[in-house]
Amino acid sequence: MRAMLSVAEARDRILAAVRPVGREWVTLPDALDRVLDCDLVARHDQPSTAVSAMDGFAVRAADTDPPGLWLTIIGEARAGGPPPPELRPGTAVRIYTGAPLPEGADAVAILENAEILGERVRFSRPSRPREFVRPRGLDFEKGARLLRAGMVMDPRRVALAAALGHAWIPVRRRPRVAILATGDELLWPGEAVVPGRVASSNTVGLAALVRRLGGEALDLGIAPDSVEGLTAALDRLDAIDLLVTSGGASVGAYDLVRSALAPVGLELDFWTVAMRPGKPLIFGRFRDVPLLGVPGNPVSALVCGVSFLRAAILAMLGLPTELPLEELPVARDLPANDHRFDHLRARFVERSGQRWLEPAERQDSSMLATLAAADALILRPPLAPPVPAGTSVPFVPLSAALRLPEHACAACPPH
Repeated sequence: MRAMLSVAEARDRILAAVRPVGREWVTLPDALDRVLDCDLVARHDQPSTAVSAMDGFAVRAADTDPPGLWLTIIGEARAGGPPPPELRPGTAVRIYTGAPLPEGADAVAILENAEILGERVRFSRPSRPREFVRPRGLDFEKGARLLRAGMVMDPRRVALAAALGHAWIPVRRRPRVAILATGDELLWPGEAVVPGRVASSNTVGLAALVRRLGGEALDLGIAPDSVEGLTAALDRLDAIDLLVTSGGASVGAYDLVRSALAPVGLELDFWTVAMRPGKPLIFGRFRDVPLLGVPGNPVSALVCGVSFLRAAILAMLGLPTELPLEELPVARDLPANDHRFDHLRARFVERSGQRWLEPAERQDSSMLATLAAADALILRPPLAPPVPAGTSVPFVPLSAALRLPEHACAACPPH
């Protein structure tokens, strides 16, 4: 019997075959969830001049000590308003939060401590120099390198890019992933189901995963179980970074991906991986494009998506490809594992104020509802010994695995 590839080796081969995508420029409104492709530096100080941190009066601190001395109000300063008058000894300027500090002022006396009488003001306590003043460059100084290549642009970072003075930013281009379903049994989602046929859920699920991870998904539709139908569907390929097929990867008479594509450009790297679910996994190159063929069973397809497709997309974006891993105690006994790397669907449960992992009773690879309800994939290495209830086991939290990580990997430099 031909030896199956380990999950780790299969993943390494896939990562070795994909290449980083190039750069494009986007406006800030289009930058959300994009991967920054070079460092961004501040184009100015922020704030650009000393400003007030509170509503009150700009003063010379020395003029407020001792308290109770009357000062003459000579004008006001507001954010975006005209330049305020210069402060002279014995005077004060009404100032609002964010307004530039007048020349000659060194403190802000807050409104709560002020007594105003006509055009005069006095204060119940003395001010200290620099009190309630935001100095120039408090947030950042010109030239500060605050956004690094490989960062995923979340709302905080988009806002910071704007504050730094950037309207357009360079990001990694979205990887273009073409997805093709195969099988005469498949129906378009929403079509009336007839005996022996099922809705094509794999392609929409995989496409959603691609988009969630920062890629662009191209749906090639459904190819029938024939060499002609399969090759005709793939003739529509154009400028893609990765091809994903769903179904047709096993050993049945109508599993045609390998046999149909070999004569027209498929260079097979490996077929079958020692994992459950997802054993009949294909990887190779088709017309110089990496091809990942996932099984047709819906749970197998999506678990392979989490294990392999996710890594490929993140590698193209220069992001960390490792799956997030945590540990929790398991709520029931787990039997010894066989020679395949198992991915058990499980939910979080609370017991006596502690979180546990409750594996699903049935782990059939056709049960998509079980996967949709799962919070985690418990990882069981090949030949793992039995695990009694209460033992901590490693798992992949699906909420974390199904979103972009935040930072680039050190081995993936920007362009």
